[in-house]
Amino acid sequence: MSIAQSSNFVLAVRTTVQHGVLEGNYDTKSGIQTYFGIPFATPPVNDLRWKDPQPLASWMGIREAKHFGPRPVQPPVFGDMNFRSPSMDEDCLYLNVWTPAKRGTKNLPVLVYFYGGGNVAGDASEPRYDGESMAKKGIVAVTCNYRLNIFGNFAHPELSAESPHKSSGNYGYYDQLAALQWVKSNIAAFGGDPNHVTIAGESAGSVAVSYQMSSPLAKGLVHGAIGESGAGIPPTMAPVSLDEAEKTGKDFAEKQGIKTLKELRALSTKELYEIYNDSKRFGFPVVLDGHFLPKHLSEIYAAKEHSQIPLLLGWNSAEIPGGAFMQGKPYTQENFTNRMKQEYPNNYKEMLDVYAAKNDKEVELAATALASDRFISFATWKWFDLHRKNSNQPVYRYLYSKLRPALNDESLTPGLAGGTMKKTDAPPAPKAVGAPHACEIEYCMGNLHLVKDYAWTADDMLVSETMSNYFANFIKTGDPNGVKLPAWLPATANDPTPPVMIIDIQSRIEKAVNDKRYELLDKLILKNK
Repeated sequence: MSIAQSSNFVLAVRTTVQHGVLEGNYDTKSGIQTYFGIPFATPPVNDLRWKDPQPLASWMGIREAKHFGPRPVQPPVFGDMNFRSPSMDEDCLYLNVWTPAKRGTKNLPVLVYFYGGGNVAGDASEPRYDGESMAKKGIVAVTCNYRLNIFGNFAHPELSAESPHKSSGNYGYYDQLAALQWVKSNIAAFGGDPNHVTIAGESAGSVAVSYQMSSPLAKGLVHGAIGESGAGIPPTMAPVSLDEAEKTGKDFAEKQGIKTLKELRALSTKELYEIYNDSKRFGFPVVLDGHFLPKHLSEIYAAKEHSQIPLLLGWNSAEIPGGAFMQGKPYTQENFTNRMKQEYPNNYKEMLDVYAAKNDKEVELAATALASDRFISFATWKWFDLHRKNSNQPVYRYLYSKLRPALNDESLTPGLAGGTMKKTDAPPAPKAVGAPHACEIEYCMGNLHLVKDYAWTADDMLVSETMSNYFANFIKTGDPNGVKLPAWLPATANDPTPPVMIIDIQSRIEKAVNDKRYELLDKLILKNK
């Protein structure tokens, strides 16, 4: 890397990657170099819409990499997402690098982080995913974009027919794979070790980690994995058959009066966006395409065909409010029992045993636990259970429990995706009884200072330092343990009360005492397949 010019405390720096010379910035105060908006595939536009990402052409001269690239096209599904990218575009396949490398530095551990957003929204520029804090801990941090919603997961018979692997959908996952291949070929130019790459993500990003860890195409590209609340296992973003995905796509198009792939590709970005947005669909399903994803995750793990790498994962103590299960009914034992009878008519007594509640307050806690499990916690637990039983690599499990502090602006309210949004006239959300979905991201990435909406306290800073150090240690060594951190034990294959790191103001290891509820859900989900 060579210094090109200076401005205040920021120097322009250059590095050469496979496709040409990039110019980024070097902040001499922080010691971190940044390269933003790096293309990793040919723009997926025009005839490349709904095709696997294509190899990038080299460029002549010096390409500036000082600004985030366009984010994937998406409707404002989550009003609480905060983007730093300047615009939206189908031309969105860009990644960002933060590196602490000095002259001659090489073989630093690498983190590649996938954003959440249900495969319908999100962007690698969000402040909570910023890689500078991880870079300051000696890690080369990467965030990458991937296609979303109709642009990223749409399947259709004609698309499958033209594909070399005779399948369609999963384009966002192929984008992530292309980013990982780019990292393999180019991260050494930023001081990183291409043979020491950990992938991480939250929610749909965690689901992506579970799929990349299971795909035969990603083997050798990933060497460690971190999952925060999510895995591609029923009932959470589980895959459907190729036939079903193709039928869904074909029916969708025909309802719009569009009969051929040629007509679909002829639509402008605006027209396709409006057709999708007006349909009120929440994306398109993940596909068992026989190429990226040949089988269900449970089958891949049972056959030990997944990447045999260390795994750190967990979920939050109150992912969504109990009202999601109660359907607006008050938290009473009678209402809770009636809802159990509706949802589990043949097993409601067993369910009431494992989600026990002796009074109305306990009903709220039990309903919150069940709603969270049905939403995302069970799938993450199942991923944990599959890995510990089908690998000789360690798996570390956490439960994130720190409640957020007060908001700085009383006109705001927390949103589902982890950010904030303006209050509406709707009834206020119930007070959180635990840590909600997505609230841990800025803590584990060390980015509280970049999220201005909350009145962070010394306790929040402590939790962030603890969690980000656990993550950084794991990225470096495959083991989260380190100096001045509570000891974190990995789980063994058949321990009925495996160790769980409770991440809170006083982080501590505890034995899991509620896994019987996951085991029962596992039995019921398997029976109802």
